[in-house]
Amino acid sequence: MELSNDIPHVLILGGTTESRRLAERLAGWRDLQVTLSLAGRTRQPLEHPVPTRHGGFGGVAGLVNYLQAEHVSLLVDATHPFAVNMSQHAVAAAQNTRTPILAVRRTPWTAVPGDRWTEVESADAAIEALGFTPRRVFVTIGRNGLSALNQAPQHRYLIRTVDPVEPPLNLPDAHYIQARGPFDEPSERALFVEHAIERVVAKNSGGDATYGKLAAARALEVPVILIRTPRSVDCPSVDSVNAALTHICHVLGLGMERSV
Repeated sequence: MELSNDIPHVLILGGTTESRRLAERLAGWRDLQVTLSLAGRTRQPLEHPVPTRHGGFGGVAGLVNYLQAEHVSLLVDATHPFAVNMSQHAVAAAQNTRTPILAVRRTPWTAVPGDRWTEVESADAAIEALGFTPRRVFVTIGRNGLSALNQAPQHRYLIRTVDPVEPPLNLPDAHYIQARGPFDEPSERALFVEHAIERVVAKNSGGDATYGKLAAARALEVPVILIRTPRSVDCPSVDSVNAALTHICHVLGLGMERSV
């Protein structure tokens, strides 16, 4: 798609449900150009209704070059809450090029009565918190953090990821599920019962798509070890797609009626 310098260009750094929904809402706006950028870590990403680029930029310098070459009017960081490096690069590149930036950040989950949470700072701390007694553990922390499981080979692990874990972990009892959310509470509860899950290890990613496992753990009185959401990078931020649309209209001088 050839971009015109006369029409505002929004670059969305994506890979989340929010980025996909935002792209869907912006698709078709005749007075706006939208590009969605995916890091390329997911092997079979979903189809998106706007032009999409895959792969990294090559650090801050690469992103600076892209923002300048493609005349980006607004940078939207809608990456995963744990993609801290990408968010830091986005802020640095935006400052370097004086490009307006907006972060779309989910509100982290908070415990409610009945939750049995232990909150930790990292995957290593989460595995340490499991203790020495062998447990049946459901793990959903993404592929990058799975090496921490090697510290505690005594447990029986059920590991769910979007893409296959290759090569498999060097563990005596690890089973893998390849699936993409959203996951509702009834299906998560059935999974826990089928595999007699005794502990859950997860990231506090916020949002609705994967909250089902926490609701299921609460209902079954299964303790959860939850990795805290990293501290947000300092830049303007909103917590919903609707709020992002309002911000985009305001910054780019577009009709506010579009944001509803």
